[in-house]
Amino acid sequence: MNTHLLDPGFDLTLRPMRYPQFYDMYRDAIRNTWTVEEVDFSSDLNDLSRKLGPAERHLVERLVAFFATGDSIVANNLVLNLYQHINAPEARMYLSRQLYEEALHVQFYLTLLDTYLPDPVERAKAFAAVENIPSIRAKADFCFRWMDSIQHLRRVETREDRRQFLLNLVCFAACIEGLFFFAAFAYVYYLRSRGLLHGLAAGTNWVFRDESCHMAFAFEVIATVRKEEPDLFDDELQADIVRMIEDAVECEMAFAEDVLSGGVAGLSPRDMRQYLQYCADQRLVRLGMQRHFGSTNPFGFMDLQDVQEVTNFFERRVSAYQVGVQGEVAFDAAF
Repeated sequence: MNTHLLDPGFDLTLRPMRYPQFYDMYRDAIRNTWTVEEVDFSSDLNDLSRKLGPAERHLVERLVAFFATGDSIVANNLVLNLYQHINAPEARMYLSRQLYEEALHVQFYLTLLDTYLPDPVERAKAFAAVENIPSIRAKADFCFRWMDSIQHLRRVETREDRRQFLLNLVCFAACIEGLFFFAAFAYVYYLRSRGLLHGLAAGTNWVFRDESCHMAFAFEVIATVRKEEPDLFDDELQADIVRMIEDAVECEMAFAEDVLSGGVAGLSPRDMRQYLQYCADQRLVRLGMQRHFGSTNPFGFMDLQDVQEVTNFFERRVSAYQVGVQGEVAFDAAF
């Protein structure tokens, strides 16, 4: 029997179960099921046509353009780079469920784009954002730079192989889901705080919960590897992680400068930088490292979101109908 989570091969037996925490995460994810058809976009159309100014409209257009490809990039990384190297069947069960959830997110954003951008020409531009919008292209390049670094690996046998695998997983959990998507959520919830785009916010509640669970799983994998192979987590690896997260913050800031270029009241690039630094510190702490930036959360509307009950405010169906997740979900939790 393999003794380490990253040992090459495919362990096939669930008993004796070596990592029951991953099986528990899988079961929780199954209980946390939702469908795109439950999201009501009807009021969003009125907001888009009558309530949003040019600056807010530009923000929304850039946001949905990022959403158009973001989760597809994550799903590809799961299939091509992560599934084959995490050697525990219970962990691969969770990754299978996560792949389904990423497909659900892709469907949600497809529906969002079809609803928000009825003009086929505008919609085609959004789906081509990775090619024609520099701030989104830069984010995609950042993702591919780290993901492609292990695409040639079929077995993570050497210390350097495992180190590269860990950096990929940190990039995925801390930077892509933990910074790029959390920044996107901040824009959505800022609009919601102004009473705008309730459908987008309702769907984002579910996406946010999924993403939080995805991060929790990835960080648990990293913590397990660290426990089993502590020598991998040397000063060099930790310095690389800090550099990666610094790069991710700058990459997301270039997107923020673009998104907010029209001047959106209540949101500034300076505040977004502070928020990103705050989120980055949360990710570092979750990795067992020291805070790097020391920033606090500048957004009062992001202090605490009870994701399960928040739709009550809009008299929508409560997203807490699932039986799997209990209690409050805090945006500042160290996922």
